[in-house]
Amino acid sequence: MKALVVYESMFGNTEAVARAVASGLGEHLAVHLCEVSKAPTPITELVDLIVVGGPTHAFSLSRPATREQALGQGATQGEQNLGLREWLAGLHKGPHSEVVAAFDTRVDHARRLPGSAAKKAEKVVRALGYAPAGRESFWVEDTRGPLVPGELERAAAWGRSLAVDLTAPHGQPVAR
Repeated sequence: MKALVVYESMFGNTEAVARAVASGLGEHLAVHLCEVSKAPTPITELVDLIVVGGPTHAFSLSRPATREQALGQGATQGEQNLGLREWLAGLHKGPHSEVVAAFDTRVDHARRLPGSAAKKAEKVVRALGYAPAGRESFWVEDTRGPLVPGELERAAAWGRSLAVDLTAPHGQPVAR
């Protein structure tokens, strides 16, 4: 079984989480990890699970304007005109995958605020006909980071959990 992990990262925190999720998945599945600008569009090979992740900007997926702000705040990764929102807009449902999981990174002091990049990504993929496999938020101390202690371990555990659910015997629930 194969998984594709696509991430957008501006300050490196979401990339670190994506790598940890991929590591957890990799204990059970073959995994291809790629930054969103290098992600395949369209997806042409069979993928059993797609995992998408990005930073939460203004309570949702990033936009060109919010990425420009991040770059202005010293972000060293990412592109202003291409992010997870744009990649998902080009994703089409096909015979290549049935299940998508989403994660985001969010600032810890805003835990109680509504909206998240993962929630928006899940909404987009549901509209395309994909089954949701799970959604998770991982916490950073501030806009630039670092990640809250323990988040990389939690991300790897979430990846393992996604893989175990996906590979469960037929008849057991896959989506959470």
